[in-house]
Amino acid sequence: MGSVMFSVCLFLLFCLLGFHWIGIVDASRFHFDRKIRLSTDGENSKIRLSTAGEDENPGTQWAVLLAGSAGYSNYRHQADVCHAYQILKRGGLKDENIIVFMYDDIANNPANPRPGIIINHPEGSDVYAGVPKDYTGKEVTVDNLFAVILGDKDSVKGGSGKVVDSGPNDHIFIYYTDHGGPGVLGMPIGPSLYAIDLIDVLKKKHAADSYKQMVIYVEACESGSIFEGLLPEGMNIYVTTASNAEESSWGTYCPGMEPSPPFEYDTCLGDLYSVAWMEDSELHNTMKETLDQQYQVVKERTSNHHTYGMGSHVMQYGDIPISEDPLSLYIGFDPANANATFENSLPQYQREKDAAAINQRDADLLYLWQKYKRSKPDSTEKLEAQQELIESMKHRLHLDKSINFIGKLLFGSEMGTPVLKAVRPSGQPLVDDWDCLKTMVRTFEAHCGSLSQYGMKHMRALANICNNGVSVDNMAEVSAEACTQIPSEKWKSLQVGYSA
Repeated sequence: MGSVMFSVCLFLLFCLLGFHWIGIVDASRFHFDRKIRLSTDGENSKIRLSTAGEDENPGTQWAVLLAGSAGYSNYRHQADVCHAYQILKRGGLKDENIIVFMYDDIANNPANPRPGIIINHPEGSDVYAGVPKDYTGKEVTVDNLFAVILGDKDSVKGGSGKVVDSGPNDHIFIYYTDHGGPGVLGMPIGPSLYAIDLIDVLKKKHAADSYKQMVIYVEACESGSIFEGLLPEGMNIYVTTASNAEESSWGTYCPGMEPSPPFEYDTCLGDLYSVAWMEDSELHNTMKETLDQQYQVVKERTSNHHTYGMGSHVMQYGDIPISEDPLSLYIGFDPANANATFENSLPQYQREKDAAAINQRDADLLYLWQKYKRSKPDSTEKLEAQQELIESMKHRLHLDKSINFIGKLLFGSEMGTPVLKAVRPSGQPLVDDWDCLKTMVRTFEAHCGSLSQYGMKHMRALANICNNGVSVDNMAEVSAEACTQIPSEKWKSLQVGYSA
């Protein structure tokens, strides 16, 4: 029976991971010097406009970098954040003004083939060295993130205690990378980050007159849904997201791709949108390149040259005129790039080749498959990898079937799926009643187990249950009927915590 189940799982795995590694990004053309260049006069963290002359009070640059995942299969998210830190540090931002959130379980993970080292490109050098460990492990929470953004030192629990203690002339850069779903972003310690709560925090920050302008970059599936219909104009905030409100974002530099990670790696090293903006930043003079110019470059690369076969629609929200600002106002300026020029297009080698990428939600399956494939025959490690792969597949099937069945119980066999998958018109938020959505998430998880990083894809279904006026009692009743058991103890909400 076990061999039959494993064969079925392998078949489903190959269906899910039916990548076609079309196109290659030529890594040899990139500059991957990871040496930290410290400012000698300590003034690089002060903003100077190259076009308008010296400002009487140019303000300070702040940055918040957050990797929202844990586990070695999510290697790429912490690699993204560490890489971003190195760019900001070379750009002249001070450690006291850069606040880093990451679980910090990758660099010294037993599965890491290079202990103490993290790379974000197949030919890249270490990006982990020197990264501040401001908030790690159980300190990487929504509450701590919000307290840091608001500069609320009293509400921070654990960690370095660093917060964005900004003033009205300061510029803030926020970068988030992880899994997501409609209206939600993942965190390694529950609950998840809900769009409405982030927007409320940004409104409070704006009302406090504690920044001049803010730029936010978000890498996650359906990341556009975090701001769609929610972020008002006039708050001096400019946002770009890896995907629109309906699609996945993509991992890259994975085993089997070209360029592929070094042979010893069995996981993806980066995310497509994230490496696009960071590698672009390392190529150009950020005092001359604008946010909009970077947006256009990242948009083209992440879209796979507008094919979207293995790519997504990079979006922008908020106060779009801010995009005319130079990048240096937010990520600093690396003197090594002083003579670099900007062409408003991808380099020739990127224009000629498509990017190799994998749906973010399938990257963990690729890792488990690589782990199984590389293990010695008949070894304990191979059996464990096989069991992990089977459990992951069973969990996915359980979630998909449970949500589908709940939809049919609530809306009928014909209307269930269309109602759950309905997408609201552009400009409207995912749901009207966010408290209802959180309640429906808890109700589902109480009966059917944790949504997990994969199950966040079903947040739209739960939102549409709210949008159609289903009561909590009714939802509890159908959830209990749909989920008579949970495939594994590890997926029970009492074990992993609730997502809301």
